[in-house]
Amino acid sequence: MDALTIENLCKSFDGKPAVRDVSFAIRQGEIFGLLGPNGAGKSTTINMIAGVVRLGAGQITAFGYDNQRDYRYTRRMLGVVHQEVVIDNFFTVDQALRLHAGYYGVKDDPAWRQLLIERLGLEPHLDKVMLKLSGGLKRRFMIAKALIHRPQLLILDEPTAGVDVELRHGLWEFVREINRQGTTILLTTHYLEEAEEMCDRIAIMNHGELIALEDTHDLVRRLSNRQLRLWLEQPLAEQPAELKNYSPQLKEDGRLLLLNLPAGESAGHLLNQICSLGLNISDIETDQSGLEEVFIQLTGMKGFN
Repeated sequence: MDALTIENLCKSFDGKPAVRDVSFAIRQGEIFGLLGPNGAGKSTTINMIAGVVRLGAGQITAFGYDNQRDYRYTRRMLGVVHQEVVIDNFFTVDQALRLHAGYYGVKDDPAWRQLLIERLGLEPHLDKVMLKLSGGLKRRFMIAKALIHRPQLLILDEPTAGVDVELRHGLWEFVREINRQGTTILLTTHYLEEAEEMCDRIAIMNHGELIALEDTHDLVRRLSNRQLRLWLEQPLAEQPAELKNYSPQLKEDGRLLLLNLPAGESAGHLLNQICSLGLNISDIETDQSGLEEVFIQLTGMKGFN
């Protein structure tokens, strides 16, 4: 059984489509990335999963339960950290965390609550009301609140937006830990290096549509370009005509030859051509573009803004 199944999901606002016939499934125990530029439909999709936005059409199932018909079960199974800061202004951190599990019909677990407090660095701030917290502390509280009822699927919508590097690293370490313990993770982020490092699979949305869905490694390998750097024992006076299909460039007074291997092409044929030319090579380096370049290629954008 999948942790989450989305089938033919659609949503429009004032007649303008925000999500267009999106379907995908998240396997139990994986870290799944949902990426896309602003306005791609990610947050609308997450809000429909969380039950705070009505479905336009389609179906969402969490651990076998329909999130419309069986909403009490699905709400209990999900923990959501929304992109917008959502806090209980008049409660202290301690009061809010003691109360929040009860909203899901789950009994407060003091040991689990204390673990969250310690791991998210909230101990010195338990007696503060929400209005007194910094932006980073509000994010930490939202993560603790999302986990307080021990959800089986944790949804993180831009959890590290505007927070410091220390918190980002601490958060990802904690996310990996709870994932190893069995919690499934759905992540959206504008930090593409985080997604590439964290996610087992990645889906990319653009203009409300799903335009890619693949294992992270396979997606990057299939669509990214690779560059070969050949350090030569003897300098070349000009680029080898036989390698013109690889956009050759000479650097370092002819001692460095740069070659671009197109996406999806094996390096074996290129290496055979290099050997047939009799070049005396002292060293070879390879450099593969990452998820950011793949994202730009798929969406036609210059990056996240």
